[in-house]
Amino acid sequence: MNLIELIKEPWPWYVAGPLIAFVFFLLSFFGRSFGVSDSLRTMCSMSGAGKKIEFFDFDWRNQIWNIIFIIGAAIGGFIATFWLSSDTPVQIHESVIANIHAMNLDAPSPYKILPESIFSFEALLTLRGFIALVLGGFLVGFGARYAGGCTSGHAISGLSNLQLPSLIAVIGFFIGGLIMAHLLLPVIMNL
Repeated sequence: MNLIELIKEPWPWYVAGPLIAFVFFLLSFFGRSFGVSDSLRTMCSMSGAGKKIEFFDFDWRNQIWNIIFIIGAAIGGFIATFWLSSDTPVQIHESVIANIHAMNLDAPSPYKILPESIFSFEALLTLRGFIALVLGGFLVGFGARYAGGCTSGHAISGLSNLQLPSLIAVIGFFIGGLIMAHLLLPVIMNL
């Protein structure tokens, strides 16, 4: 197996986990904390929103590294999707796939991880697509701001710094995710 084929394979937890830990060690060493939702605040500040709203009035130049990280993640995601994807299907238990089909969702495939019945421009023009994308997107953005960070900020960065508010936020994220997956999503997908 050559290096490209090795990179294309899914990475086990004992490779990906230590790599994430190493990145957060570097962030902590340089006195930084990571959170994707802070990038939106930084972009708003860069766009001049700080002249109108006090929340965005800060020196965004100190956060430019976070924007570069997000751009790098997007470029990395593009490269991984279009040039380094494996033909191996995502490993999902058959009972989960049956539940996905029962909710009128299309199951993932090697080149389609997100269900098009929710994540597509055609779905946006339907009631369930509007609820899932627009209303859901608003609630995620509002929740991330209200909680002082998103899932990556609290679950990865906050917990690695042993912060109690992050533990409370992560517990809330999981409870909300379970309610969404088991109670709300089946109703939304049958609209």
